[in-house]
Formats: sequence, C-alpha cells, structure tokens
Amino acid sequence: MIDKPIETVMRESKRNILIPADLVATVNQDNNLQHVFMVLTKVRYAKIPVLDNDNHFKGLVSLPMITELMLQDTGITSRPLESVKVKQIMQKDVPTIYERDNLEAIMRYLVDENFLVFVDSDNHFKGIITRRELFKEINFLAHNFNKHYIALPVYNHKSTSETKKAKVQGTKGIINR
Repeated sequence: MIDKPIETVMRESKRNILIPADLVATVNQDNNLQHVFMVLTKVRYAKIPVLDNDNHFKGLVSLPMITELMLQDTGITSRPLESVKVKQIMQKDVPTIYERDNLEAIMRYLVDENFLVFVDSDNHFKGIITRRELFKEINFLAHNFNKHYIALPVYNHKSTSETKKAKVQGTKGIINR
C-alpha cells in the first residue's frame, strides 16, 4: 500500500498520466502482419495495442513476434507477413487497468512493462499509461513533497548509541545531522 502522504502529493499534480487512445498507435486484429510491421517501424514502437472493429482491446503485438515469422532456414523473408493476421500471433494475456486512481497497481505493473493498457468496464480501449509518464509523476513527488510534509526518520528498536552512530556515519555516504 502506498503511504497516504506520498499518494496525496502525487495526486496533486495536474498532469494526466493517461495518454488518450486517439494519440496511441494501434492496429486492428484483422490486419495482416505486413501492415503491422510498417506501423511499428514508422512509429518506432516495439509493441502496440490490438483492437477489434468496435474499439475493444484484444491484446498486444510486438516486433519480435513479427520478426520471428520472418526468420526462415534460408534467411529472412517478409512473405509470411502478407497472409498472417494479427489475431493469430498477438499476446492475449495482457494486464489491463480500468481504475485510473489505482496508483499501486499501476506502479506494480509498470515495473515489468513499458506501458499499461487502460480500458473501461466494457473493455473499450481508452489509452495507455506509460512508465515514462509515471516517472514524471514521481519526479513531481520528489520535488514537491516537502511543500506539504516534513519527513522524519523512523527509528526502530535501536539503542540510543546506535542511532547517534547512524546519524554521524550516514547511509551510503550521506551524513544525516
């Protein structure tokens, strides 16, 4: 659970960590991989959301998924890309989020992923939350926390002499006086 003071300061930022769907490159599940390869190359993304005709989120497709099909015993060829549909190779077991305010879940998923897909309760694609946007919020927190809170060290069950010694020696070269 995120400590309340940290969550409060992060929510105070007026920035929206959600990149709306109309600004995100996507592909349709019925597109062939040649189209997807061109889109990924043009937008310089490694992975993008896959949608159906009704804007429902279906999965993700990535460059490695496509290039795997291009590798043949005789070399590299793009011929298989013309006949294979996105829905045949896309990753379907993708974590999504539909509560924008759930910072803890967002942070947990973005440890391992570059972005997190945001959907509504009907699985309509609403946008993505990127690790980059979250880091901007953490940067805001780092620069604004002391405007609202005073951080005091928490002392466990250390003796007074251990506490004084820790203050003088500091942690990792930082002297706490």
